Amino acid sequence: MDVSPILMIIIIFSINIVYVTFFTLRMILTLKGYRYIAALISMVETVIYIVGLGLVLDNLNEIQNLVAYAVGYGTGVIIGTKIEEKMALGYIMVNAISTDTKLNLPLILRDEGYGVTDWHANGRQGERQALQILTPRKYELKLYTRLKDLDPGIFIIAYEPKSIHGGFWVKSIKKGKLFK
Repeated sequence: MDVSPILMIIIIFSINIVYVTFFTLRMILTLKGYRYIAALISMVETVIYIVGLGLVLDNLNEIQNLVAYAVGYGTGVIIGTKIEEKMALGYIMVNAISTDTKLNLPLILRDEGYGVTDWHANGRQGERQALQILTPRKYELKLYTRLKDLDPGIFIIAYEPKSIHGGFWVKSIKKGKLFK
């Protein structure tokens, strides 16, 4: 069966987008501890990969197929990471340092459902209020916006915790009472 060169480019490009999107999601799910879902995705991913690579290897003399494969690969990485951003799996730990020590940021944020640990700190130019805030990743941008609204000069740095154990906040998550 002969397939037109344009159709072959579209097929290879599309297959590689799907393959690499699955690959990216599988890697992220594996790193986040969703190993069974990742294993299911890997089975589909492998089939897609073999079909796509087979099409390219059967037509190695056609440079446009290799280009379609490479461009599809790059596009798949972008799409996979965008999907992961929307899924927002896991939690984020945000360290925030405010110069406004009179503003009761911990109380405000706790009332909104965030897990907050706070302490008084000293910076180069005086007293600071330091906060450590734990939140699901799906609320990350909302938290940043809220912090900047409350204190436009706030310093924010975030990282993803590998594991979480103990504390009232973890108990609230397990009971499904967070942000309600």
